[in-house]
Parts: sequence; C-alpha cells; structure tokens
Amino acid sequence: MSNFVEIRPRDLKPALLELDGISRATVEAHHRLYQGYVGKRNEILGRLEDVDGEAANQVYSEIRALKIDLTFAVGGIKNHEVYFDHLGGRGGDPDGAIGGLVERDFGSSEAWRADLKATGMAGRGWAWTAYDWDEGRLFNYIGDAQNTFPVWNATPLVALDVYEHAYFLDYQTDRATYIEAFFRNLDWSVVNGWVASYSIPSA
Repeated sequence: MSNFVEIRPRDLKPALLELDGISRATVEAHHRLYQGYVGKRNEILGRLEDVDGEAANQVYSEIRALKIDLTFAVGGIKNHEVYFDHLGGRGGDPDGAIGGLVERDFGSSEAWRADLKATGMAGRGWAWTAYDWDEGRLFNYIGDAQNTFPVWNATPLVALDVYEHAYFLDYQTDRATYIEAFFRNLDWSVVNGWVASYSIPSA
C-alpha cells in the first residue's frame, strides 16, 4: 500500500547497564522487548504491502487488524526510545529549562515527583510528563498501553514505564520502590536537550 523502509533498534547505551536500583538483567530483557517491537513494526508494514484495501471493514478485516497492531508496535518503539534515552543520569531534582518548567507548572520538584509517582501507581502501562502546546504548560498523564490515551499536540518529556516487565525481576510487585529508582536514574541533560530541540518556551 505504500513504500516503507525497515528500521533497526537503537543500541543499548552502556550507562543503562549500570543503573542505580534497576539491574542489568532487567535492562537487557527490557531492551529485547523493544527490539521485538521494531521487528513487528517492520513485519506489519511488509504485510500491509499486499493487503486488500477493498476488503476493509470496521468489524473485522485484515487491514483493520494490521493497522491497529501497527499502532501498538510503533507506540512500543517510540515509548521505549524516550524511556531508554533519558535514563543513565544521576537523577535529583530537574534542573535547567526543565527545572524551571516543573517549578512553574507544579510548584516544586517534590510536587511534580509526587504527582508523577501517583500517576504511575494508577497507570497500567505508562505515565508521562508532557508539554501541552495549547495550554503552554507541563502536565502528567496516564497511558495504559503502548497505543492508548494519546494527547494530541503534547510533547512527551518524561516516560515512566510501569508495565511489570520494567521492574518485576528487581522488585516483584513493589512498583513504588521501582519508581523511586527510576527517578534516581533520570538524565536531566537529555530532557533539557529535548526542551531545546523542540523550542519549548522556558519558564
């Protein structure tokens, strides 16, 4: 149905193998899951080349099934690339431009962290901090799966994966302790790079 180019998964950054409170075994298994999403994205797009568009139907059709699963695969790729990219730092309070935005929109780093942690505890798959271009501010929201609850015209800046695969090897069902470890490993220089590259207005 369209020409497409296969993509390759991004390599695992060495810093991700030495995180504080998130084991190498967890990170490697998590990265393999991400690689699987890339493979499925390529497979689905290949199958769409030969699908019968004339048979499209909203109850069931091959194109519907493939297109829905494509959103899950692509969501899994994009979500995990944000997640892996901004880990490997020393955590602490947000600083620089993102620190100013957090202070302005949440009142304090502590309030932002508490709200994102609660959002993560309430979510089934993901919790996000994003910049809403319409309101001109940061907010935290839930994404229960790789492809659910997208917020249009909002740019994700912090991606907290709360699927069990992100923490079960290290913490079993203790999600709250995993979230604290996640905060300890954020690399704010990466997030500030995104704020700059997207030209998000500073606080």
